[in-house]
Amino acid sequence: MAIRKYVGALAVGSLVGVAALGLRSQAAAPGKSQATSVTKAIAQLIPTTKTQSTVKGTVTFTKTEHGMHVSGEITGLTPGEHGFHVHDYGQWSEDGMATGGHFNPTGAPHASHDSSKRHVGDMGNIKADDSGKAVVELDDDQMTFEGPTSILGRGLVVHAKADDLKSQPSGDAGGRLAVAIIGVAKP
Repeated sequence: MAIRKYVGALAVGSLVGVAALGLRSQAAAPGKSQATSVTKAIAQLIPTTKTQSTVKGTVTFTKTEHGMHVSGEITGLTPGEHGFHVHDYGQWSEDGMATGGHFNPTGAPHASHDSSKRHVGDMGNIKADDSGKAVVELDDDQMTFEGPTSILGRGLVVHAKADDLKSQPSGDAGGRLAVAIIGVAKP
């Protein structure tokens, strides 16, 4: 069972890498039209095996006039709040630690999602209901699909505990229950 999950995560990671190389090749090809700009990305959360997690879900990132809209559904959680962040690296591992720290290209302190000075990857907490399901709907004005604040190829992490929104560097949100790689989606 753990091997199947690992192979699945490896396959997803490989597809994201191939997609990124394809976009780069298109952009570099002389005489060919430039690739269209990315307007949508998707992240398939895969449970970490070391935590014996059953957390899974799909999160979509859609470019808007004012930034990014993040939406999705995550299941298998314990009821209550769980830290929810974009991390530096889009790499699954059995404990989720291969994703590194919170994505923070601006060097800002860890803070709540509504703070103007925060990690780009700080999305605060998601709240699971009694059945363990969390619905994600939020807007963000710092994440992009291009430049130094691009989230493409980064990791998306759901944590075991609530983010306290103040402890440095990461809000004391506990272990990593599920990890996804944020990849380009068909618009």
